[in-house]
Amino acid sequence: MIALEGITKTYRMGKVEVHALQGIDLRIGEGEFVAIMGASGSGKSTLMNIIGCLDVPTSGRYLLDGADVSRVDDDQLAGIRNRKIGFVFQSFNLIPRTSALHNVEMPLIYMGRKPAAAGTTRASRATQALGAVGLADRIHHQPTELSGGQQQRAAIARALVTDPAILLADEPTGNLDSASSVEIMRLLSALNVGQGRTIVLITHEQDIARFARRVVELRDGRIVRDEKVA
Repeated sequence: MIALEGITKTYRMGKVEVHALQGIDLRIGEGEFVAIMGASGSGKSTLMNIIGCLDVPTSGRYLLDGADVSRVDDDQLAGIRNRKIGFVFQSFNLIPRTSALHNVEMPLIYMGRKPAAAGTTRASRATQALGAVGLADRIHHQPTELSGGQQQRAAIARALVTDPAILLADEPTGNLDSASSVEIMRLLSALNVGQGRTIVLITHEQDIARFARRVVELRDGRIVRDEKVA
């Protein structure tokens, strides 16, 4: 599903070149749950941006579901991103003073098209997504009426509502306490095992990475470890 071939990313800061990624080769198959780890400055955020179609590489090739997205323009990149990838962020990014249901509906509204299934409304799809993450009884609650863990569950439902090929979670437990972190990681594991969701998790925490089934570690823009988790 994801194939990175010789990916590099170089940033210019004045006269200085920063080589954030240096020849990344990585393949992630459908239904995998992969944790990408690394310290600050390792390149994991840059790699996340490229996998998530938020940025393009300086060189190399990126195939997403068989399509080369390495050199597309911004509009094409946005279209691929909206269709193929669901994002979960550390900061939840929920709209305040509106319900969980409306928050989850937002990606469907932005897509500007009718739901694929005849007779299926945006509200019903959003309700189903909230039910899948255990928030069936919280659909009319605003973010301030939800705990941190519940807010992240709502954010996961929002990521799932468009039925993306990949769920990309960037430090999804970073703003949660330890108990809520475990709940969120168990939910992601259940989505991976029960629904076959392809999940790419960005984290710097070993105990969070253990929930994945494969760990890829970056250092100085290179992969230094790629192994299955028992």
